[in-house]
Amino acid sequence: MAGNKIFKVVFFNQGKVYEVFAHQVYQSDMYGFVTIEQLVFNERGGVVVDPGEEKLKTEFDAVKRSYIPMHSIIRIDEVEKQGASKITETDQNVTPFPSTIYTPGNDSGKA
Repeated sequence: MAGNKIFKVVFFNQGKVYEVFAHQVYQSDMYGFVTIEQLVFNERGGVVVDPGEEKLKTEFDAVKRSYIPMHSIIRIDEVEKQGASKITETDQNVTPFPSTIYTPGNDSGKA
């Protein structure tokens, strides 16, 4: 059952909102990044082609794993079934997390 999990990952990338589906999503060994592996795209046999999904499929075609900055992530959901991947235009900006947890000169942790 664990191998059948599908995650929907929504994140900002270069002023656009990306929505992709993947089997593996976890905290990266690189600080501040989330790793996405085994991206899943709809394999439809037919004449109707979604240009947004085709663009994503082409962009991630040779990608083994992708490292997404934590502050770019909007949402990660475990879903029961895969939907259509897409790119959406937006005029919103990413509000980053604070850049560091430890601030030099901060004596709040000292007795």
